[in-house]
Amino acid sequence: MIRRIWTIFKARNNEFFRDHAAYGWNLLFPFLVIIGFSIMFNEKQQILYKVGIVYESGPGQNLNAEKITGSAIDDTQFLMFKKTKFTEFIEFPDFQIALDKLKHHRIDFLINPDTRQYWLSTTSPKGYVVEKLLQAGLVSKDSLYTRKKITGSEILYSEWLFPGILGMNIMFSALYGVGYAVVRYRKNGVLKRFSVTPLRPYEFLAAQIISRMYLLTLTTLIVFLGCMLLFDFRCQGSYWSLLTIFFLGGFSMISVGLVIASRSSSEEFANGILNLISWPMMFLSEVWFSLEGTKPWVKTLSAFFPLTHLIDGARKIMNDGASLYDIRYQISMLAVMAFLFFMTGSILFKWNDE
Repeated sequence: MIRRIWTIFKARNNEFFRDHAAYGWNLLFPFLVIIGFSIMFNEKQQILYKVGIVYESGPGQNLNAEKITGSAIDDTQFLMFKKTKFTEFIEFPDFQIALDKLKHHRIDFLINPDTRQYWLSTTSPKGYVVEKLLQAGLVSKDSLYTRKKITGSEILYSEWLFPGILGMNIMFSALYGVGYAVVRYRKNGVLKRFSVTPLRPYEFLAAQIISRMYLLTLTTLIVFLGCMLLFDFRCQGSYWSLLTIFFLGGFSMISVGLVIASRSSSEEFANGILNLISWPMMFLSEVWFSLEGTKPWVKTLSAFFPLTHLIDGARKIMNDGASLYDIRYQISMLAVMAFLFFMTGSILFKWNDE
């Protein structure tokens, strides 16, 4: 028995090491993830809180304390507040833009040093902590800053997060449900047998897409309805608009899976490529946290991910009641990506790996 186990053990190891592509990805992928995050978050300190700043006289202008208070009182409270570690201060040119970012949990706190007012979401734990940090800079008994109420309805963090979770679920189901499955078919010889039948490649691909879209729609609907019943989530916009953005997003990511599976016959290699795509897409598409205040090239890179436009469009529909016209940019980007990826996958597709 030991000999048989040892023989199978050696055979599987030899099979893995002979697959140089898969072996390389297993070694390379962790380094790529570490290098990528070290570049994106290459700061001496970790950013825990994001504070938006708006000025009456425009961004980058100095505070004129005498103009506001009628005396030459230095704003020591604000100066001490800006020295807070692990906090990033982001200037905005327009108050309404900054307030919208605050409502959607893209920043944790908003302050106007000119008028000495600040805003925070009552549902944000980080906003509560930042308020305490501001108050900790008091040099006298009374604070120079007054808290103002947010106009309009506040968005709970769970309501902001919900579309991101749905989009992430669609992404994993689309990429692995098509890309990984097609590679397994090719490795097992199923596609080779299909090649001697009247079945055309585009017919096979169309069947894969239709099947996965059906499963995606069914599973997303179950999760959506279940969460609405359990957590009392509400969709402010049209359900048909939401279905449209989910459909386009799912189709575009299925097409990405087809591109990956168009030639490969190695499950390990395909799994490495899928990880290389899905993990950065998940972290850079604002599923869990906002990219507000990050380096510009990070936001530019995220715009090339279909998941970014899917989640952005879904959040605008569910949280803000946006119409299809309001999210026409996201719809256009998803449609273009779906077409390009599908055409690329169809052109590159082969029944076998020869």
